[in-house]
Amino acid sequence: MEVQAQVLRIINKKSKKEQRRKNVTRKVFSRLEMFEGAKSIGARAATIALAGAAVGIGNVLSSLIHSVARNPSLAKQSFGYAILGFALTEAIALFAPMMAFLISFVFRSHKKE
Repeated sequence: MEVQAQVLRIINKKSKKEQRRKNVTRKVFSRLEMFEGAKSIGARAATIALAGAAVGIGNVLSSLIHSVARNPSLAKQSFGYAILGFALTEAIALFAPMMAFLISFVFRSHKKE
């Protein structure tokens, strides 16, 4: 009985040491995993701007339709302004994927080895 109790104590001491080691390495991995998760959330949040650009383009084109319906004689001038508004809105929309790619691929986590 005493021998079994001593063996169990030795096994428990070793397992506690191993658990401490695992906890330390787990903390390191959890920080890296949290960083990767934060990068993923940031990249997804950056792409939300694409929805805003779609709404902006819809507003520009609906305004063109309303202005031509009200005053057809200014259709050519209104169309030029609408194309300018469309181009500027689309240029803003191109920044969203660029930021998502920057967040995903440029900002790297530094693993300690």
